[in-house]
Amino acid sequence: MDERTGAPDSTAVRTALWRAMHVQVDPPPHVFEDEIGLRLAAPDPDWRRRPDMDPDTTRGFRAAMVARARFIEDLIDDRADQGVTQCVILGAGLDTFAQRRPEAASRVRVFEVDQPGPQAWKRHRLDELGYGVPDWLHLVPVDFEASGDWLKQLAAAGFDTGSPAVIVSTGVSMYLTQEAIAATLRQIAGLAPGSTLAMTFLLPVELLDAADRPGFRASMEGARASGTPFISLHEPSEMLELAREAGFTDVRHVSGASLAERYFADRTDGLRPSSGEDLLLATT
Repeated sequence: MDERTGAPDSTAVRTALWRAMHVQVDPPPHVFEDEIGLRLAAPDPDWRRRPDMDPDTTRGFRAAMVARARFIEDLIDDRADQGVTQCVILGAGLDTFAQRRPEAASRVRVFEVDQPGPQAWKRHRLDELGYGVPDWLHLVPVDFEASGDWLKQLAAAGFDTGSPAVIVSTGVSMYLTQEAIAATLRQIAGLAPGSTLAMTFLLPVELLDAADRPGFRASMEGARASGTPFISLHEPSEMLELAREAGFTDVRHVSGASLAERYFADRTDGLRPSSGEDLLLATT
Protein backbone atom coordinates (compact mmCIF):
# COMPACT_ATOMS: atom_id res chain seq x y z
CA MET A 1 0.00 0.00 0.00
CA ASP A 2 1.09 3.56 -0.70
CA GLU A 3 1.10 5.51 2.56
CA ARG A 4 1.99 8.80 0.89
CA THR A 5 -1.13 9.07 -1.27
CA GLY A 6 -3.46 6.99 0.87
CA ALA A 7 -4.46 5.10 -2.26
CA PRO A 8 -4.06 1.33 -2.65
CA ASP A 9 -0.84 0.23 -4.28
CA SER A 10 -0.68 -1.14 -7.80
CA THR A 11 -0.56 -4.77 -6.63
CA ALA A 12 -3.81 -4.45 -4.67
CA VAL A 13 -5.53 -2.77 -7.60
CA ARG A 14 -4.25 -5.35 -10.09
CA THR A 15 -5.57 -8.18 -7.92
CA ALA A 16 -8.99 -6.55 -7.72
CA LEU A 17 -9.08 -5.97 -11.47
CA TRP A 18 -8.05 -9.55 -12.26
CA ARG A 19 -10.83 -10.82 -10.01
CA ALA A 20 -13.30 -8.68 -11.96
CA MET A 21 -11.81 -9.79 -15.29
CA HIS A 22 -12.55 -13.41 -14.38
CA VAL A 23 -16.25 -12.56 -14.19
CA GLN A 24 -16.20 -10.38 -17.30
CA VAL A 25 -14.17 -12.44 -19.77
CA ASP A 26 -14.12 -16.08 -18.57
CA PRO A 27 -17.21 -18.22 -19.20
CA PRO A 28 -19.19 -19.63 -16.27
CA PRO A 29 -19.01 -21.33 -13.91
CA HIS A 30 -16.94 -18.66 -12.20
CA VAL A 31 -14.57 -19.90 -9.51
CA PHE A 32 -14.95 -16.64 -7.63
CA GLU A 33 -17.19 -13.65 -8.28
CA ASP A 34 -15.94 -10.22 -7.26
CA GLU A 35 -16.68 -7.00 -9.09
CA ILE A 36 -16.95 -4.96 -5.89
CA GLY A 37 -13.17 -4.61 -5.76
CA LEU A 38 -13.39 -3.05 -9.22
CA ARG A 39 -15.96 -0.57 -7.91
CA LEU A 40 -13.72 0.28 -4.98
CA ALA A 41 -10.67 0.82 -7.19
CA ALA A 42 -12.64 2.89 -9.73
CA PRO A 43 -9.95 2.66 -12.44
CA ASP A 44 -9.92 4.59 -15.71
CA PRO A 45 -12.72 3.57 -18.09
CA ASP A 46 -10.24 1.89 -20.43
CA TRP A 47 -8.69 -0.25 -17.67
CA ARG A 48 -9.29 -3.46 -19.61
CA ARG A 49 -6.85 -2.23 -22.26
CA ARG A 50 -3.97 -2.19 -19.79
CA PRO A 51 -1.18 -4.61 -20.81
CA ASP A 52 -1.45 -6.40 -17.45
CA MET A 53 -5.15 -7.02 -18.13
CA ASP A 54 -4.66 -8.70 -21.50
CA PRO A 55 -7.29 -11.47 -21.37
CA ASP A 56 -5.03 -14.04 -23.03
CA THR A 57 -1.49 -13.42 -21.79
CA THR A 58 -2.52 -12.90 -18.15
CA ARG A 59 -5.20 -15.59 -17.89
CA GLY A 60 -2.98 -17.87 -15.76
CA PHE A 61 -2.32 -15.09 -13.24
CA ARG A 62 -6.02 -14.19 -13.21
CA ALA A 63 -6.93 -17.81 -12.53
CA ALA A 64 -4.34 -18.04 -9.73
CA MET A 65 -5.81 -14.98 -8.00
CA VAL A 66 -9.36 -16.32 -8.03
CA ALA A 67 -8.19 -19.81 -6.99
CA ARG A 68 -6.45 -18.55 -3.85
CA ALA A 69 -9.37 -16.23 -3.03
CA ARG A 70 -11.83 -19.11 -3.31
CA PHE A 71 -9.62 -21.35 -1.18
CA ILE A 72 -9.37 -18.70 1.56
CA GLU A 73 -13.11 -18.14 1.73
CA ASP A 74 -13.82 -21.87 1.69
CA LEU A 75 -11.39 -22.15 4.62
CA ILE A 76 -13.12 -19.37 6.55
CA ASP A 77 -16.50 -21.01 5.95
CA ASP A 78 -15.16 -24.36 7.15
CA ARG A 79 -13.62 -22.93 10.33
CA ALA A 80 -16.77 -20.93 11.06
CA ASP A 81 -18.73 -24.19 10.80
CA GLN A 82 -16.37 -25.55 13.47
CA GLY A 83 -17.12 -22.64 15.79
CA VAL A 84 -14.26 -20.21 15.07
CA THR A 85 -15.62 -16.68 15.42
CA GLN A 86 -12.71 -14.43 14.37
CA CYS A 87 -10.96 -13.80 11.06
CA VAL A 88 -7.91 -11.57 10.58
CA ILE A 89 -6.85 -10.45 7.11
CA LEU A 90 -3.28 -9.14 7.11
CA GLY A 91 -2.50 -6.65 4.35
CA ALA A 92 -6.19 -6.63 3.43
CA GLY A 93 -5.88 -4.30 0.45
CA LEU A 94 -9.10 -4.32 -1.58
CA ASP A 95 -10.49 -7.49 -0.01
CA THR A 96 -14.29 -7.56 -0.35
CA PHE A 97 -15.36 -10.63 1.64
CA ALA A 98 -17.41 -8.46 4.03
CA GLN A 99 -19.20 -6.64 1.20
CA ARG A 100 -19.83 -9.58 -1.15
CA ARG A 101 -20.87 -12.15 1.43
CA PRO A 102 -22.17 -10.30 4.50
CA GLU A 103 -24.17 -13.29 5.76
CA ALA A 104 -21.04 -15.48 5.79
CA ALA A 105 -18.69 -12.73 6.97
CA SER A 106 -20.96 -11.71 9.85
CA ARG A 107 -20.68 -15.23 11.31
CA VAL A 108 -17.17 -14.21 12.31
CA ARG A 109 -15.74 -10.91 13.43
CA VAL A 110 -13.57 -9.74 10.54
CA PHE A 111 -10.44 -7.71 11.29
CA GLU A 112 -8.76 -6.10 8.28
CA VAL A 113 -5.20 -5.04 9.11
CA ASP A 114 -3.48 -2.59 6.77
CA GLN A 115 -1.41 0.58 6.55
CA PRO A 116 -3.23 3.68 7.89
CA GLY A 117 -3.35 5.75 4.67
CA PRO A 118 -4.78 3.17 2.30
CA GLN A 119 -7.15 1.90 4.96
CA ALA A 120 -8.57 5.39 5.52
CA TRP A 121 -9.00 5.61 1.74
CA LYS A 122 -10.86 2.29 1.72
CA ARG A 123 -13.14 3.34 4.60
CA HIS A 124 -14.01 6.47 2.63
CA ARG A 125 -14.76 4.44 -0.51
CA LEU A 126 -16.94 1.97 1.44
CA ASP A 127 -18.96 4.92 2.74
CA GLU A 128 -19.19 6.48 -0.72
CA LEU A 129 -20.50 3.25 -2.24
CA GLY A 130 -23.05 2.77 0.52
CA TYR A 131 -21.48 -0.29 2.17
CA GLY A 132 -20.21 1.42 5.30
CA VAL A 133 -18.44 -0.54 8.03
CA PRO A 134 -20.80 -2.83 9.99
CA ASP A 135 -20.24 -3.65 13.67
CA TRP A 136 -18.63 -7.02 12.91
CA LEU A 137 -16.06 -5.53 10.50
CA HIS A 138 -13.03 -3.89 12.11
CA LEU A 139 -10.54 -1.87 10.07
CA VAL A 140 -7.31 -1.91 12.07
CA PRO A 141 -4.69 0.59 10.88
CA VAL A 142 -1.13 -0.55 11.61
CA ASP A 143 2.07 1.17 10.54
CA PHE A 144 4.14 -2.00 10.27
CA GLU A 145 7.45 -0.20 9.76
CA ALA A 146 6.97 2.16 12.72
CA SER A 147 5.62 -0.27 15.30
CA GLY A 148 5.21 -3.77 13.95
CA ASP A 149 3.16 -4.72 17.00
CA TRP A 150 0.03 -5.45 15.05
CA LEU A 151 -1.22 -7.98 17.63
CA LYS A 152 -1.41 -5.32 20.33
CA GLN A 153 -3.35 -3.01 18.03
CA LEU A 154 -5.56 -5.91 16.98
CA ALA A 155 -6.43 -6.59 20.62
CA ALA A 156 -7.18 -2.91 21.16
CA ALA A 157 -9.66 -3.13 18.27
CA GLY A 158 -11.55 -5.95 20.03
CA PHE A 159 -9.73 -9.10 18.92
CA ASP A 160 -9.95 -11.82 21.58
CA THR A 161 -6.48 -13.37 21.93
CA GLY A 162 -8.00 -16.16 24.03
CA SER A 163 -10.26 -17.46 21.25
CA PRO A 164 -9.18 -19.25 18.06
CA ALA A 165 -9.09 -17.35 14.80
CA VAL A 166 -8.39 -17.71 11.10
CA ILE A 167 -5.42 -15.57 10.06
CA VAL A 168 -5.01 -14.84 6.35
CA SER A 169 -1.93 -13.43 4.63
CA THR A 170 -2.01 -13.50 0.82
CA GLY A 171 0.40 -11.78 -1.53
CA VAL A 172 2.54 -10.41 1.30
CA SER A 173 5.37 -12.81 2.21
CA MET A 174 7.46 -12.17 -0.90
CA TYR A 175 7.94 -8.55 0.17
CA LEU A 176 9.18 -9.50 3.67
CA THR A 177 12.61 -10.53 4.87
CA GLN A 178 13.13 -14.03 6.21
CA GLU A 179 13.40 -12.54 9.70
CA ALA A 180 10.11 -10.66 9.35
CA ILE A 181 8.32 -13.79 8.13
CA ALA A 182 9.71 -15.83 11.03
CA ALA A 183 8.66 -13.14 13.53
CA THR A 184 5.13 -13.03 12.10
CA LEU A 185 4.86 -16.83 12.24
CA ARG A 186 5.97 -16.83 15.90
CA GLN A 187 3.35 -14.21 16.78
CA ILE A 188 0.56 -16.17 15.10
CA ALA A 189 1.75 -19.50 16.54
CA GLY A 190 1.24 -17.96 19.99
CA LEU A 191 -2.47 -17.40 19.42
CA ALA A 192 -5.18 -19.54 21.00
CA PRO A 193 -5.14 -23.29 20.23
CA GLY A 194 -7.23 -24.11 17.19
CA SER A 195 -6.17 -20.99 15.28
CA THR A 196 -5.35 -21.46 11.60
CA LEU A 197 -2.95 -19.50 9.42
CA ALA A 198 -3.19 -19.48 5.62
CA MET A 199 -0.17 -17.72 4.08
CA THR A 200 0.80 -17.61 0.43
CA PHE A 201 4.43 -17.76 -0.66
CA LEU A 202 6.22 -17.58 -3.98
CA LEU A 203 8.34 -20.45 -5.27
CA PRO A 204 11.86 -20.14 -6.67
CA VAL A 205 11.61 -19.75 -10.44
CA GLU A 206 13.19 -23.14 -11.12
CA LEU A 207 10.22 -24.87 -9.45
CA LEU A 208 7.71 -23.30 -11.82
CA ASP A 209 6.33 -24.97 -14.92
CA ALA A 210 8.59 -24.00 -17.81
CA ALA A 211 5.77 -22.15 -19.58
CA ASP A 212 5.20 -19.93 -16.53
CA ARG A 213 8.81 -18.85 -15.98
CA PRO A 214 8.97 -15.94 -18.43
CA GLY A 215 5.83 -14.35 -16.95
CA PHE A 216 7.14 -14.87 -13.42
CA ARG A 217 10.46 -13.25 -14.29
CA ALA A 218 8.58 -10.34 -15.84
CA SER A 219 6.60 -9.97 -12.59
CA MET A 220 9.82 -9.92 -10.60
CA GLU A 221 11.27 -7.23 -12.85
CA GLY A 222 8.11 -5.18 -12.62
CA ALA A 223 8.11 -5.42 -8.83
CA ARG A 224 11.74 -4.35 -8.68
CA ALA A 225 11.15 -1.43 -11.04
CA SER A 226 8.23 -0.19 -8.96
CA GLY A 227 10.33 -0.20 -5.79
CA THR A 228 8.71 -3.24 -4.18
CA PRO A 229 11.08 -6.09 -5.08
CA PHE A 230 10.38 -9.71 -4.24
CA ILE A 231 12.69 -10.36 -1.28
CA SER A 232 11.71 -13.88 -0.23
CA LEU A 233 11.04 -16.96 -2.34
CA HIS A 234 10.65 -20.34 -0.65
CA GLU A 235 10.64 -24.00 -1.47
CA PRO A 236 7.65 -25.69 0.21
CA SER A 237 9.88 -27.66 2.59
CA GLU A 238 11.52 -24.40 3.74
CA MET A 239 8.17 -22.80 4.48
CA LEU A 240 6.97 -25.82 6.43
CA GLU A 241 10.17 -25.82 8.48
CA LEU A 242 9.81 -22.11 9.25
CA ALA A 243 6.29 -22.75 10.56
CA ARG A 244 7.43 -25.71 12.68
CA GLU A 245 10.27 -23.67 14.17
CA ALA A 246 7.78 -20.90 14.97
CA GLY A 247 5.76 -23.34 17.08
CA PHE A 248 2.88 -24.53 14.91
CA THR A 249 1.75 -28.06 15.77
CA ASP A 250 0.26 -28.93 12.37
CA VAL A 251 1.67 -27.65 9.08
CA ARG A 252 0.58 -28.41 5.53
CA HIS A 253 1.65 -27.41 2.06
CA VAL A 254 -1.19 -26.56 -0.32
CA SER A 255 0.14 -26.41 -3.87
CA GLY A 256 -1.21 -24.22 -6.62
CA ALA A 257 -1.61 -27.41 -8.65
CA SER A 258 -3.97 -28.84 -6.01
CA LEU A 259 -6.11 -25.68 -6.23
CA ALA A 260 -6.17 -26.07 -10.00
CA GLU A 261 -7.48 -29.61 -9.59
CA ARG A 262 -10.02 -28.55 -6.97
CA TYR A 263 -11.52 -25.59 -8.80
CA PHE A 264 -10.70 -25.90 -12.51
CA ALA A 265 -10.72 -29.64 -13.30
CA ASP A 266 -14.00 -29.74 -15.20
CA ARG A 267 -13.61 -26.54 -17.21
CA THR A 268 -13.82 -26.78 -20.97
CA ASP A 269 -12.11 -23.45 -21.73
CA GLY A 270 -8.64 -24.57 -20.59
CA LEU A 271 -8.44 -21.90 -17.89
CA ARG A 272 -5.86 -22.96 -15.28
CA PRO A 273 -3.85 -21.08 -12.65
CA SER A 274 -0.22 -20.40 -13.46
CA SER A 275 2.32 -22.04 -11.17
CA GLY A 276 4.48 -20.00 -8.81
CA GLU A 277 2.41 -19.38 -5.69
CA ASP A 278 1.62 -22.01 -3.06
CA LEU A 279 0.08 -21.84 0.42
CA LEU A 280 1.17 -22.68 3.93
CA LEU A 281 -1.70 -23.93 6.08
CA ALA A 282 -0.68 -24.07 9.74
CA THR A 283 -2.69 -24.72 12.90
CA THR A 284 -1.84 -23.95 16.51
